[in-house]
Amino acid sequence: MNQLTAEAQSAPLLKLNDVARAYGDRVVLDGVSLRLHRGECVSLVGENGSGKSTLLRIAAGRDTPTEGSVLFDGHPIDEDSSEVRRRVASAMDIGAFYPDLTVREHLQVVALSHGMGDAAEAAVERVLTAHRLEAQASQVPSALSSGQTQALLLAAAFVRPHDLLILDEPEQRLDSSARRRLAELIAAHRDSGTAVLMATHHQVLNDAADHIVELGSGTTAEVNRESGR
Repeated sequence: MNQLTAEAQSAPLLKLNDVARAYGDRVVLDGVSLRLHRGECVSLVGENGSGKSTLLRIAAGRDTPTEGSVLFDGHPIDEDSSEVRRRVASAMDIGAFYPDLTVREHLQVVALSHGMGDAAEAAVERVLTAHRLEAQASQVPSALSSGQTQALLLAAAFVRPHDLLILDEPEQRLDSSARRRLAELIAAHRDSGTAVLMATHHQVLNDAADHIVELGSGTTAEVNRESGR
């Protein structure tokens, strides 16, 4: 278990209150509330179209709810604020990688741009190893397989400092061994005090979660149960 203080553990880092989101007449989320604490992992499950990705975008400050509120560390979340950019890392979409930068150079740019300074080099080497990208470190993104491209996307989220980690189906394009390693990484970050919010279709990742929230009928959070971890 991590050594967070009782006060930090009791106050949610991320708080969604009665969040609703509609696009015209189409209601995607309706009255969803969620609490996520430091050192806790919550997994969203549900059918395609149930609102998981929408909820993650709202939680990250990338989308605005039609109704309700989202608080990050007690303040309304805003993706453009320096505080959110500094403390929230996400892997939700395949990014536009620089075509002429190698895998290692991409990760160095991410680490240095988030203030890691002299610690950047060691952090980059750690994530290259953790995501099995050592052999591809000198390759450019166009030379990567789909699974390696997904590993680079995840490595870019893990390499930078963060208090909240948001992952949308991070297991996409990964083979079974890579999914197991990812579950171990998520659990390790959770145990070190990171709050993790993810959507997944794979049980191996759900096993790393403290709570599983099932989104049903495309609108409401129907079930919140212990993961059995």
